[in-house]
Amino acid sequence: MNKDEIAVIFENIARLLELKGENPFKIRAYTHAARALETLSEPLETLIAEDRLTAVDGIGKATGEKMTELATAGRLAYYDNLRDEFPPDILTLFDLQGLGAKKIKVLWDSLRIDSITKLERACKSGSVAELPGFGEKTATNILKAIEHIRKFAGAFRFGDIAALAAGLLEDLRTHPDVNLAQIAGSFRRKKEIVRDLDFIVSSRNAEGVMAFFTTHPLVESILAHGATKSSVVLKSGIQCDLRVVRGEEFPFALNYFTGSKEHNVRMRSRALARGWSLNEYRFSPAEGKELLEPLPEIHEENDIYRALGLDPVEPELRENMGEIEAAENHKLPHLIEWTNLRGTFHNHTTASDGRASLEDMIKAAKELGLDYLGIADHSKSSFQANGLDEKRLAEQVKKIHELNALDPDFRIFTGIECDILKDGSLDFSDEILASLDYVVASVHSSFTMPGPEMTARIIRAISNPYVTMLGHLTGRLLLSRDSYQLDVPAIIEAAAATGTIIELNANPRRLDMDWRWWPLAREKGVKCSINPDAHTTEGLQDIIFGVGIARKGWLTKNDVVNTQSLTSIENTLQTKRALLHASRA
Repeated sequence: MNKDEIAVIFENIARLLELKGENPFKIRAYTHAARALETLSEPLETLIAEDRLTAVDGIGKATGEKMTELATAGRLAYYDNLRDEFPPDILTLFDLQGLGAKKIKVLWDSLRIDSITKLERACKSGSVAELPGFGEKTATNILKAIEHIRKFAGAFRFGDIAALAAGLLEDLRTHPDVNLAQIAGSFRRKKEIVRDLDFIVSSRNAEGVMAFFTTHPLVESILAHGATKSSVVLKSGIQCDLRVVRGEEFPFALNYFTGSKEHNVRMRSRALARGWSLNEYRFSPAEGKELLEPLPEIHEENDIYRALGLDPVEPELRENMGEIEAAENHKLPHLIEWTNLRGTFHNHTTASDGRASLEDMIKAAKELGLDYLGIADHSKSSFQANGLDEKRLAEQVKKIHELNALDPDFRIFTGIECDILKDGSLDFSDEILASLDYVVASVHSSFTMPGPEMTARIIRAISNPYVTMLGHLTGRLLLSRDSYQLDVPAIIEAAAATGTIIELNANPRRLDMDWRWWPLAREKGVKCSINPDAHTTEGLQDIIFGVGIARKGWLTKNDVVNTQSLTSIENTLQTKRALLHASRA
């Protein structure tokens, strides 16, 4: 087992122990061990081989032994025995938003509820509302959570399956019978939610490739096994389809199965206007149509676009949202690329709820090739995240200044993720905010406010001259929490008027602001900052997901502030407050 799989098992152990009413310190030991696994800076197998596992903060003798057993044997008798004490489906209750171990324990002890189906029945019958500490509102919220989880059944966050998809693609590409291989579908278009994976391969030995694919170690079950198409379910739960085509068919198959459907309709329409039929395999004369132009030679996917009188359209833009018109008029933007990023903001350390020290975050940023890093730990109102008060913030700022003096080639910016309070005021005074290089303002409470009030709340906050950027605009958590109610266009207008940068939160659970709003923001002149909201050193790498969403939102290098050089970004971060001082002069 790998460290991520072991971390999930340790989380489950902690949950089951809590259901049993075990000692809180014992429960916490497994939770801390799971967190420690997530933030390992060395391979787990190396630590085990060198007998250094217990030297890792958060891993003790007992938990270390269990990790070793799982890593080497692939199972843990202690966990198996613990699972046997409970019904097999009880852990699924933890997937419901707002339902923790304490409430699940009451549901089990009082009503013997051990599945989502039984819980739904009990909520509708009124049994749950009668339990101590529950009530009608809790029962209603549980039913909403059940509805939400069913709505997204079979859906996966792009970032959660990216490594798996890349690994399987690499395995296909290294197969001796594979000439070309690519991922198509919504994954290639960088949709934030993916329901399946589509692989396109060119090969002269489809049978051999299919046999390799259907017996791959990642495969859980086979849905269909054909001569040129097979469908499987991977161990992660996602369906995966493979199509094998001839070399000359590959560009057409890749384009067709990348989609979107609406984009494909537009492409076929342009082909028909020339007397051609376009499908997943070729151009051919359209039945009942005059052949107005000779059939073109196609060697690569971009040739299809050129044959139809279009500039090549990047996969991320293929959503029938103006890309065909732009391609026809040579107005497609040159989209931002991963290598354009020079730094990033909105990153946390152990000073608040991060799991890596300031020094470790700096080291990781340098290893990514960045020139600067902004530190924005939580402010004091986020007590659940160990938010910084004025004194602790001042101590962190002093330490950052000291570290900056030691390395003139890398810049650490002092910042804060400042809570936007219910009335739109901020968690710190202007005097404190003015002492920082930048400020990220975010909503972390009172999510259920009516839309007009939430909108006014956020607009008041970003009107403050010391608020540099707005964090995770809608507060959504993909597949688990919908955005709060607000008027996004009004906030974009306010950001344009006040010179406030809007964050593209690159955390795969957020990817917020949504890509569908970025064309409007770009039109209004609002700048973007691609931020990982990193709580670990590995979390810094999430900026690559942010780049994918930025590309999907039609953003260029010039639309994103953290593509700027160190000198330029220093001036950009001061723009808003400089305007304030100029107006007062």
